[in-house]
Amino acid sequence: MYCVKKVTEDLFWVGGSDRRLALFENVYPIPRGVSYNAYVLMDEKTVLLDTVDHSISTRFFENLDHVLGERALDYLIVNHMEPDHCGTISEVVRRYPEVKLVCNAKTVPMLKQFFDFDVDAKTVIVKEMDTLCTGKHTFAFVMAPMVHWPEAMVSYDTVDKILFSADGFGTFGAINGNLFADEVDFERDWLDDARRYFINIVGKYGIQVQNLLKKAATLEIKMICPLHGPVWRENIGWFIEKYDKWSSYTPENQAVMIAYASIYGNTENAAEILAAKLADKGVKNIAMYDVSVTDPSVIVSEAFRCSHLVFATPTYNGGIFTKMETVLLELKAHNLQNRTVALMENGTWAPMVTKQMKEIFESMKNITLIEEGVTVRSAVKEGQMESLEALAEAIKGKM
Repeated sequence: MYCVKKVTEDLFWVGGSDRRLALFENVYPIPRGVSYNAYVLMDEKTVLLDTVDHSISTRFFENLDHVLGERALDYLIVNHMEPDHCGTISEVVRRYPEVKLVCNAKTVPMLKQFFDFDVDAKTVIVKEMDTLCTGKHTFAFVMAPMVHWPEAMVSYDTVDKILFSADGFGTFGAINGNLFADEVDFERDWLDDARRYFINIVGKYGIQVQNLLKKAATLEIKMICPLHGPVWRENIGWFIEKYDKWSSYTPENQAVMIAYASIYGNTENAAEILAAKLADKGVKNIAMYDVSVTDPSVIVSEAFRCSHLVFATPTYNGGIFTKMETVLLELKAHNLQNRTVALMENGTWAPMVTKQMKEIFESMKNITLIEEGVTVRSAVKEGQMESLEALAEAIKGKM
């Protein structure tokens, strides 16, 4: 049975949610599931904006059939070709043989790679700020290359001032009846997932996101309809400001994140002592993560949130402990910059990882490495308390 939500008088949400999927893109844990959003405009011409993942295709077509009723589907706007949004395009074409696919030139070869229907006969190619009139409504198209695929674009309803933002302004998390962000406590219940979604999916492409935000600033936006998560119709500026911070690599909070690896608990002890000393010095926002039990996507997201970062790890097979090395390489891959970083190492016979960690951070942009460090040999002794105190003082001094 269909489950449709009315967005405006003639715009309908026809997507769905998957609460069984454990890993988004087979990488990122999503304990709250994920929604796949698609929208139908019932104008003189009918318009479907994007499709959904195969996992919810049955519900999607029930929704689509219900909204269209006896009407044909005239247009399918393809904003993004990732399979969680394009997965059912071929079935849409089969069910609605007269449909035209509105997309940009970079989308065409991807359609041909994914599908076997006659793509050239089906596509209407649009360029930057080309328009499509559907009756009462007119869509303008804005290219968004590398946010986060090269063919990505966004669509803007110039009449109702709605931005269909593709993967932009999305978030992990299933829709639980409430479609609109103002119907939930977004900051409490959704912000962490929104940040983790953005940083891990799009975070590498900060410059490209900044370029898109500049384009969006020229538009009057009354609503944002993303492909994942709630629809925005109130307090839009607050969420855009978050995107501006994240994509400009500006710390969201003056805070210290301590990420540690510990095999037998001794490096963890050093991290705990440092955290306590920071707290004694008045630092109130401290987050601690064991890299062996916390997914890297969480630590990467938190590193983008926090202004000051500490990484503590033992030497392992002559190198950085494997779980910590994964985190550091993920931070580099996601283009982290503009942070103050402190390093701590442990080793029973040959502590040597501070040098290796420094090499990773020195290859990143605008990273301030605190000179004071801590070397633990096996377990924290009284002799290390002075260096832990000095490190805490150095971190506090740079806040």
